[in-house]
Amino acid sequence: VPIGIGFVANVSYLKYGIITSVLLASMYASHTLVAYPIVTRFGISRHRSVSIAVGGTAVTDTLTLLVLAVIGGLFKGETGGLFWIWLVVKVIFLGALIIYFFPRIGRWFFHRYNDNVMQFIFVLAMVFLGAGLMELVGMEGILGAFLAGLVLNRLIPHVSPLMDHLEFVGNALFIPYFLIGVGMLINLRVIFGEGDALKVAAVMITMALTGKWIACWLTQKIYKMSVLERNLMYGLSNAQAAATLAAVLVGYNIILPTGERLLNDDVLNGTVLLILVTCVVSSLITERAARKMAMDDSQPENESS
Repeated sequence: VPIGIGFVANVSYLKYGIITSVLLASMYASHTLVAYPIVTRFGISRHRSVSIAVGGTAVTDTLTLLVLAVIGGLFKGETGGLFWIWLVVKVIFLGALIIYFFPRIGRWFFHRYNDNVMQFIFVLAMVFLGAGLMELVGMEGILGAFLAGLVLNRLIPHVSPLMDHLEFVGNALFIPYFLIGVGMLINLRVIFGEGDALKVAAVMITMALTGKWIACWLTQKIYKMSVLERNLMYGLSNAQAAATLAAVLVGYNIILPTGERLLNDDVLNGTVLLILVTCVVSSLITERAARKMAMDDSQPENESS
């Protein structure tokens, strides 16, 4: 839903090209579970609306990164007659390779070595290997890293020293470094000066918030859910962060034959405002819905014998 309405808005209102509009619309579709710790804190992480939101995250982020990888690959190689066929074959083959071999290698390694440091280095090595292999076939490395993380995830207990180390390094090193990298590209004069930065940001924020709401409303109607469940799904699926940052950085670094960037300064600056607004909205809605759901669950139900 977000990629559909976003694409129409990008082409008709912002007057962007087809490829730019597709990449920008895919950014509206992805989301990051920034508000998930709130749900965990209230003890409702096993609720069906939370499960749907978590499952949806894996699907939408995978598809968004696939769009990103295809567009990135498009500007890396020759777009001849066999380009698309060869690209699809390579991605499917490498994806199957990662999905089949990485869990088996991981299971063998974790059974053989119990040292936390060794296990941590192994996980990082597998993620970098997945990224490197994806770069090798002409796609964006983040898709390979994401796939590697996805298949190794079930081998690592959620409550374990290894998971603590991975989360700590991610939260303390990789994410701040990523944000600093984006921050260094931002030009505040562009946002508040001349140009369309604020207009682009307004369209991005509106499309992201509206698209997610429609998707959650449709899910509510299909599964006959309550308004509270819809609000919880909406809160969880609203925050834009990881995949959005990746897409804007890749798009910003792609130079078109005309000399312009695929995603210009207006989109880059608009993305920062998009992340800020959606993360705040996501946290507030999730907090409110999770609190109410936890209170409803704690009240004893009147059941007949």
